[in-house]
Amino acid sequence: MEHLTHLFESGGFVMYPLLILSIITFAIAVERFFFYHTNRKGFRSLFLHLRDAAGSGDWAEAERICAASKTAPSRIIENGLSHAKSEHAMKSAFEDRMAMESIAFNRYLDYLSAIVTIAPLLGLLGTVTGMIQTFSVLDGGGGASAITGGVGEALVATATGLCVAILAFCFYTYFSHQLDTMVTDTEGLCQTVINAKRESWETA
Repeated sequence: MEHLTHLFESGGFVMYPLLILSIITFAIAVERFFFYHTNRKGFRSLFLHLRDAAGSGDWAEAERICAASKTAPSRIIENGLSHAKSEHAMKSAFEDRMAMESIAFNRYLDYLSAIVTIAPLLGLLGTVTGMIQTFSVLDGGGGASAITGGVGEALVATATGLCVAILAFCFYTYFSHQLDTMVTDTEGLCQTVINAKRESWETA
């Protein structure tokens, strides 16, 4: 613990904003994990039950399944079923609700993207200030230990900035992939419902 405290202090003033950015990164990751888990759970079961209900033409059952699921895909399908007068109306309802849900899934990801850029810059700033301190010591005729301290500040700040940026990038990539998967899976489910509903439109 004392070693970590010493490293933190040796990194200079940029360690404080880097600490704040790391806390923000983990907070966003935890919040997004629970959000994605809540809004995507049971998709396979939802798909199978909706496919069976749509295949048998039991649209009341399909609406009941969506209402009971309370996930993003179920809300999208439910919105489409409530606008099932025509194929165009249903597709538009699917697209409108998909756009709304995508906004919710994208929330806070821009912050992670910004941290990926900002953290290394802060580390670089720590490098510059550390090297300036080193040159100041050299000009003043300081000893080797003082010079080493300035270089240490530069290295610790740079390494910390890169670590924070790497973590933020990993979380950003993971959640972006989860969003793409949700969109792709839901679009497939929407198309399944449209194909099942098309027969009733053709016979109407």
